[in-house]
Amino acid sequence: MTENTPRTSPEARLLALGIALPTPPTPVGSYVPGVIVGNLLFMSGHGPFDDKGRPTSQGKLGQSISAEAGKKIAREVAINMLASVRMLIGSLDRVKRVVKVLGMVNVQEGFTASPAVINGFSDLLIEVFGESGRHARSAVGVAELPAGIPVEVEAVFEIFS
Repeated sequence: MTENTPRTSPEARLLALGIALPTPPTPVGSYVPGVIVGNLLFMSGHGPFDDKGRPTSQGKLGQSISAEAGKKIAREVAINMLASVRMLIGSLDRVKRVVKVLGMVNVQEGFTASPAVINGFSDLLIEVFGESGRHARSAVGVAELPAGIPVEVEAVFEIFS
């Protein structure tokens, strides 16, 4: 995309994908869903939770959850995070680009496909934001995550003023 190419609206892309963003859950701890500093939006870790804050999936990758199922869960986490982003800034059209993603995967010892799992999150951001959705990323396996969830992701977004 060049500077003169019109940008496709992320909100329009969501509609085209048939994705309705859920109501974001209220944080259950001493934190906020995200913080804006200058033109950067730092999002807290998001997981597969319903609007009441209950986990929609639990378990470990490589034990009770396959890599393919984990990828679908990571996509769900992306949808949850986009709902929170919209709540904080009013519209996904205010996102200039996705800067950085940190994906954490609850794994059984020896499971090494955490990057493939987090692709579920990354791929959705690229579907919604196009080239502006491509981002720097880390994807790591961890021994435990809150409430036994299989995936947690935090991210940094650059926003238009």
